[in-house]
Amino acid sequence: MKQLLLLISCIFLISCSSKEQNLNFLETALSSKNPKIKRVMDSIENYQVQIRYTQIDRRNDSVIFTDYDFQVNDSNYFYPASTVKFPTAVLALERLNTTDTLTMNTRYYVEGDTIESTFKQDVSEIFAVSDNLANNRLVELLGFEEINNSLRKKGITPVRIAHRLGQHSDDLRTKPLIVYLNDSSTGITKSILNKTPLELNLLNITKGSGYYQDDILIIEPFDFSSKNYFPISSQHNLIKRVIFPQNFDISERFNLSVEQRKYLLSTMHTVPRKAGYDQNSYYDGYCKFFIYGDTKENIPEHLEIYNKVGFAYGTLTDCAYIKDTEKNIDFLLTATILVNKDGIFNDDAYEYDEIGIPFLAQLGREIYQQELKRK
Repeated sequence: MKQLLLLISCIFLISCSSKEQNLNFLETALSSKNPKIKRVMDSIENYQVQIRYTQIDRRNDSVIFTDYDFQVNDSNYFYPASTVKFPTAVLALERLNTTDTLTMNTRYYVEGDTIESTFKQDVSEIFAVSDNLANNRLVELLGFEEINNSLRKKGITPVRIAHRLGQHSDDLRTKPLIVYLNDSSTGITKSILNKTPLELNLLNITKGSGYYQDDILIIEPFDFSSKNYFPISSQHNLIKRVIFPQNFDISERFNLSVEQRKYLLSTMHTVPRKAGYDQNSYYDGYCKFFIYGDTKENIPEHLEIYNKVGFAYGTLTDCAYIKDTEKNIDFLLTATILVNKDGIFNDDAYEYDEIGIPFLAQLGREIYQQELKRK
């Protein structure tokens, strides 16, 4: 009898221990009493938050993903802003492998423009400071239809990238690129005519109560149906394929050379000061919202954040792979939040610094601290 009771006690302890190890870290993080988390969670209906967190385990040579979601819904629209630059940069590198005349170091400029660049420099600027012009130059190389079709073929859906970013033309035709073939000759790429994108039919595709257009306040919800669409699930699937290509079939991987992939990963976690930007204007957390977004401290060398952020129209989004080489932990985290208290768009009155970035930064810290304790 004593032996039976001892056995039952042992089973109970093992069960409790197992349950303890499998706690939903995302749920725990969002239950935090920290005011940066609590003020959002106490009024969650105001912020259109969506989050996907992935625990990473390793068994021999296998990498195992366990996803945890909060309000993730592909049909619930949010404006992806600069996160669409991530697939554009990756696909541009892949495109270089289809011609013998283009490399990462090839110099070029857009017809009618005066800015000369290289594909390598554009990719760096996209991740270091989220440069709009660098992104738009790569869009001229690829065209919208190639971007969307290439992503779908790799299983990254749903997605619809349909316009350039920042000050730009909505022209559906891409501009030719003037490419330096060598010191004495140039080539020119063909212009691409993209199809007119269909309007999106999704939940929350209109937002707020008004918006400014040409300095005039229009009292009606802002319509995002012609904007880019890149939901949490698609962003997360993209970063999984970039960081862990071996987990996917060859048809779902990006065709990057060893040199290209090494460079891409390097640029994804390089902070602006190491890319030559002024540290006062572009501090380490400028494009790294998780953990360091609300501080101007330098990110330590052992903490590598491979990510792409987006911020526009009151929406903040970060898609990241976070790795601590000292503590030997890593995880994936993608999240978005809308901060537009007055409900008016294009008025530049968004609570980025007061609510949005502090929430994402603390979310990253909460998950990180739990990962430190995980066996």
